[in-house]
Amino acid sequence: MGVLFWLVILALTLFVVSRHRLSLPIATVAGALILWLASAIGALSGILGSLVVILALVAAVLFNIRALRHRFVSLPVLKYVRAVLPPMSDTERAAIDAGTVWWEAELFRGAPAWEKLTEYPEATLTEEEQAFVDGPVETLCSMMDDWEITYELNDLPPRVWQYIKDERFLGMVIPKEHGGLGFSAMAHSEVVSKLATRSVTGAVSVMVPNSLGPAELLLHYGTEEQRNHYLPRLAVGKEIPCFALTGPSAGSDAGAMPDFGIVCHGEYNGEQVLGMRVTWEKRYITLGPVATLLGLAFKAYDPDGLLGDEEELGITCALIPTDTAGVSIGRRHFPLNQAFMNGPNSGEDVFIPMEWVIGGQEMVGQGWRMLMESLSVGRGISLPSNGVASGKSVARFVGAYSRVRKQFNLPIGKFEGIEEALGRIAGLTYTMDAGRRLTCAALDQGEKPSVVSAILKFYNTENMRLVINDGMDIIGGKGICMGPNNFLGRPYQAIPVGITVEGANILTRSLIIFGQGAIRCHPWLMKEITAASLPNKQEALESFDEALMGHIGYAIQNGARSLFHGLTKGVFASSPIEGPNAKYYRRLGRMSAAYSFLADFAMLFLGGGLKRKEMLSGRFADGLMHMYMASAVLKRYEDTGRPEADQPLLEWSVRHALFETQVALDQILRNFPSTFIGLILRGIVFPLGRRYRTPNDSLTQACARILLSESEARDRLTQGVYLSDDPEDVTGSIEFAMKAVLAADAAERKLKAAKQVKPYDVDYVDWLHTLGSENVISEEDINNLMVAAEAVKRVVDVDDFPNDVRHGASVA
Repeated sequence: MGVLFWLVILALTLFVVSRHRLSLPIATVAGALILWLASAIGALSGILGSLVVILALVAAVLFNIRALRHRFVSLPVLKYVRAVLPPMSDTERAAIDAGTVWWEAELFRGAPAWEKLTEYPEATLTEEEQAFVDGPVETLCSMMDDWEITYELNDLPPRVWQYIKDERFLGMVIPKEHGGLGFSAMAHSEVVSKLATRSVTGAVSVMVPNSLGPAELLLHYGTEEQRNHYLPRLAVGKEIPCFALTGPSAGSDAGAMPDFGIVCHGEYNGEQVLGMRVTWEKRYITLGPVATLLGLAFKAYDPDGLLGDEEELGITCALIPTDTAGVSIGRRHFPLNQAFMNGPNSGEDVFIPMEWVIGGQEMVGQGWRMLMESLSVGRGISLPSNGVASGKSVARFVGAYSRVRKQFNLPIGKFEGIEEALGRIAGLTYTMDAGRRLTCAALDQGEKPSVVSAILKFYNTENMRLVINDGMDIIGGKGICMGPNNFLGRPYQAIPVGITVEGANILTRSLIIFGQGAIRCHPWLMKEITAASLPNKQEALESFDEALMGHIGYAIQNGARSLFHGLTKGVFASSPIEGPNAKYYRRLGRMSAAYSFLADFAMLFLGGGLKRKEMLSGRFADGLMHMYMASAVLKRYEDTGRPEADQPLLEWSVRHALFETQVALDQILRNFPSTFIGLILRGIVFPLGRRYRTPNDSLTQACARILLSESEARDRLTQGVYLSDDPEDVTGSIEFAMKAVLAADAAERKLKAAKQVKPYDVDYVDWLHTLGSENVISEEDINNLMVAAEAVKRVVDVDDFPNDVRHGASVA
């Protein structure tokens, strides 16, 4: 009787606590009623029962009497937090404070409000933006020949540069009142993505001025005079901007930059004015070699007290015309032989007036905050869009190649080994694009989601690597022989560029996503840290006590929710929809609860030491990342009207994300610093074991089949890819070949049914005409087969050159 009673009480407690946050008085009364009922039916007796009652009474008194709780609970914990709280540099604090918290917080806190997700407006283009994508963007793509750009010129052709300027591609983020296009984040992303399907160099050259650069900083922090002068010139390419942050000794740790500016008086326009003498050395600066306007980050110092009492003023951002005396600029790097302009620059004792500081004198020392807030926007658009472009291009063109290329008299796309890779390409591309769309929706609503931007940058560039590698595996020798007809070689070479820039992925994963996300997304942690930092002891204790009680209730609820959903396989978790896909919302809700509980316990157990446990924090980043991408997939499917043909893509993507989230949590538990604690936590997180599996073979094959034929699902998946109608074009030839092969499919079946095989010593065309004269096939069949054969030959052929050709030489 006693055992059954406590099992029922446990089940009811888990159910109630998992769904409702009980206040301390209500929880105390409920606990007293349970103990009274247990005693009344004899389920709580003897020495053990008395001990339980005594402990419960002590806990009730200790936590409900404020003075006792302050002295014996909150104050000792406050002292502990102060002791273990790691020191936080100004740059770290600025990074943590930058941007806004958005949907990722719902996933982090363990009970995602799915209604919020479904109510977020879908990211769409205006008629004007769509017309630009269909017009100037399409034209620009047709003007770019990636072989000419990367091999013959090592730059965009002058005609392309001029078109970019004339059509204001460099001013997409600049408002119309300043001469720009004033585009939304979604339009910005669509433009960059389509350009990247044609040329990485073209996309990067357009992307950078619209991402982290002078225009973005001027819009948010510039003086009115600075905006009025520079923005119209930037919009039409009269000024080519770059921004110099990274240097030889300060890469990921930008706060360690040695570049400095000394506040002083100097001559400017024939007058003595207040300014700074700046010395710097930078590298990896995109557009640097051709820039006319240099955005520069450096540390400002005021040893003579010209601005006030402080000597170290902090990181400062300024705009310096590149023809200023002392500026050295113009040399270039070759990032994995990509042709976009990128190079070093430096300056020694260069005098700049205060009016060149972005925002003027009052913004001296505010540069790091400016950069962190601006980077969170650009990071969510530029490189993620490039990643999506790679996925869509590979899905479209490698899928078509797999349909037209035959081995053993069968399209290679129908071999299971190829199907496995194609299915993965399709699923990951669907996921990457879903994440891009959801994040652009946030940006267009005015959010600056720094954690989400880091998630998307990492996920899309890492999976860009996977899909391109899969594509290269499929096309084989076609991909490794460089030349005008190689559509995948240059994107393959460029993979590490996206992985490395705007926050190297190792750093992004191990330090930013969870390190920043934990503090920003946790409902109580920042309040506790703030309280612990207050100088007034009583005020600190009062504030900390309030936050601590909230934190305890939050932790108990997440633990109960995690165990309850684990025992019930998530069937009681919420879902905003009904039907077969509702289970995916519930499973994701279960993973969210488990993640929240585990993250909270890890922070409690490890304290400031978690900052140094980068492998653990990296796995927490993985879990949050995959949950975010899964929720993006679910929203995309709903936003597009639940197309039945996309169901395999939805299921593959969500199952993959759930499995990877489960792997991340499992690896955290396996590598938890305390094995004993890890085992206890495993019992709460995975009480019935790990239940989620990778997408099965039939689902993967269903995704692969989408890429092997013309369909609305294929067009939706690859929407935004530049499609040339020129059968001689590097990718237009693949499109043409697929259409030709599909048109000839009926004739191929006739030949197979008639058991006709071309003799080895007979010309293919002569053989077809012979079969036509024998009425085996029709004249239309002959024409379709001839066109298909010629088109396939054009696609599978690889380039070759004279033996004495050297890189950079013009070849016919």
